Amino acid sequence: MPELPEVESARAVIERSGLGRKIVDVDDSDSYVCRPHPPGQIRDALVGRELTVAHRRGKSMWCDTGDDGPELGIHLGMSGKIVIADPDGGEVDGGDYWEGRRKPGDYRWSRFALSFADGGRLLLVDPRRLGRVRLDPPVEALGPDAATVTPAQFRAALARGTAPVKARLLDQESIAGIGNLLADQILWAARLNPGRRVDALTPEDVDRLLRATRSAVRAAVKGGGVHTLKVIPYRKAGGHCPRDGAPMAVSQVGGRTSWWCSLEQPLNG
Repeated sequence: MPELPEVESARAVIERSGLGRKIVDVDDSDSYVCRPHPPGQIRDALVGRELTVAHRRGKSMWCDTGDDGPELGIHLGMSGKIVIADPDGGEVDGGDYWEGRRKPGDYRWSRFALSFADGGRLLLVDPRRLGRVRLDPPVEALGPDAATVTPAQFRAALARGTAPVKARLLDQESIAGIGNLLADQILWAARLNPGRRVDALTPEDVDRLLRATRSAVRAAVKGGGVHTLKVIPYRKAGGHCPRDGAPMAVSQVGGRTSWWCSLEQPLNG
């Protein structure tokens, strides 16, 4: 699933190549992806407008369409990618990492599209059809963004309850943007077991966790996605920790398959 780094790459593509272009048509015919809007409703709201600013908080992305226009929310789901195709055949894209499954000009998985007056198009290309497009998306319930969360916000997110620390990292209302792979990388870097209860974390644990979060987000954005992070290739049967060579352990934590170093990430301290 696209996590914060992949969504940021999609947002940056829109910012770089999709703003300030007049919208002349909208394909919002996929009523599942565009729910709850009936076909034609998003088109009627956007034709004649242009995208003016591209925003992101956590895994959620939305665009302003002018002072009196609606916000256009685009959620990448589990396999979404933003593709901006120009009339000369040029393309830029950002989002989920599956380059081996799509070649330039292949739009068979397009679920939503904006057509611009200059002949270009912005498409949500999504093989699994789990993305979402809607007007005025509800983003106010999201917690602080994992890329910009302050130490005070981070401590507050971990200061309540008895949930496993991984479950709390995955709670988008606590900290927005961390998904399953990013959480495993963060906990591995901080040498914390994913099942450790948040009320058992020491101040030093929380400080390490914040440093690991910032480092993992920066590295994934720079590297092109969470798949580039150091521990991710070793999250598999027979995998060994790339730091000390110990076997990787696996279990369900917070309802998600979780991997950790069996030696350096013990459950108790």
